[in-house]
Amino acid sequence: MFTAVKQSWALLLGIMLLMVGNGMQGTLLGIRGEIEGIPTFEMSIVMSAYFAGFLFGSRMVPRMIADVGHVRVFAALGSLISAVLVAYAVAPNWVAWTLMRLLIGFSFCGVYITAESWLNENATNANRGQSLAAYMMVQSLGIIGAQALLNTGDPSGYLLFVIPSILVSISFTPILLSVGKVPNFSTIRRMTFKRLWDVSPLGCVGIFLMGGVFSAMFGMVSIWGVQAGLSIPEISTFITATYVGGIAAQYPIGWLSDRMDRRIMIAVMAAVAAVAMLIVFATDPPFVVLLGAAALIGGIANPLYSLLLAYTNDYLDFDDMAAGSAGLLFINGLGSTAGPVITGWLMGVVGPNGFFLFIAVLTGALAIYAGYRMTQRASGPVAESGAFAVVSPTATAFAVEYALDEASDTPSLSPEDDDQTDGADKDAPTP
Repeated sequence: MFTAVKQSWALLLGIMLLMVGNGMQGTLLGIRGEIEGIPTFEMSIVMSAYFAGFLFGSRMVPRMIADVGHVRVFAALGSLISAVLVAYAVAPNWVAWTLMRLLIGFSFCGVYITAESWLNENATNANRGQSLAAYMMVQSLGIIGAQALLNTGDPSGYLLFVIPSILVSISFTPILLSVGKVPNFSTIRRMTFKRLWDVSPLGCVGIFLMGGVFSAMFGMVSIWGVQAGLSIPEISTFITATYVGGIAAQYPIGWLSDRMDRRIMIAVMAAVAAVAMLIVFATDPPFVVLLGAAALIGGIANPLYSLLLAYTNDYLDFDDMAAGSAGLLFINGLGSTAGPVITGWLMGVVGPNGFFLFIAVLTGALAIYAGYRMTQRASGPVAESGAFAVVSPTATAFAVEYALDEASDTPSLSPEDDDQTDGADKDAPTP
């Protein structure tokens, strides 16, 4: 990994600074919204707008890059991000914030797609996997660093909005000055949702549910924290624990998933998350226990996302994986857009701990559905399943495609193989 970092350090530094800015604005708005007296449900709409903008950007930005090029798109969207980060403090109104979050979600999607394209272009076949691992790592480090910076100022003032704006502006310098050759860019072809559903109902349902979980965890957590009476240091520590748990658990869970039926892993992990979140919801534990719960849900949710992608790709031909993953990410975006709104409504009904109840319901539903799918389709040979690829929930379809390329050295289980097993879905199509 050190070779990959040395080769792409400027690009990775820029990405980390971008993630610091993104992580700060996501947490800070929830805290500032409470200070401004904005109701929970209205704040949930504000938080949801980011994911709606990101979803829209995933469709529109590739066309923009094809029309005017990487550099112009990156510079234009980056400037919008920097401006919006400052404008939050100027217009503390939930309607204005909703429009700004929509714009900033769209813009962040665009800069991620551009940066991921450059990263792939700079990498070689020998270190592409290491480059992607470094990219995922600096994303997490950026979010963790953002939580520490939240403790440097007063959330009711302007400083905490100015800091991420400055960091985002600075992040463009190493990226734009270090990038040499502009990469060839082609949009990822799409797969119909019907075909994707026929290939893997569990993948579609699971990715949708995990979209709701992620958007609740990273969109509503600061709102929950303020309502639960946590201090800013406690809120930032709680969020940090979710990311640390995610980093620590990805590789051991990935190792296990390559050696057993992935549906069992999905069902067990989701069930553990559901039970843990129900306990937190019912008992209102002390903060040290909340930190353990945060690490647990982060350590389950992040690998589950990658696990569902890997499971679906087990039933796709290699040439169809990129299109299938793009479809799954769009489904994930739909779940992410709905997640904060439902969480906000539930918190209004049952109180702040409705945050944990929402996560428990979604992970419990995933566990039940994974168990049901095991009765509908027999497991294929473990040796024929594709490799597990570590993928961040914030990665776009282009980073996922590169990760799958690296993880696809082993043969995948095709629907033809699956149809020959006992109890297989009779209506699963051949790609």
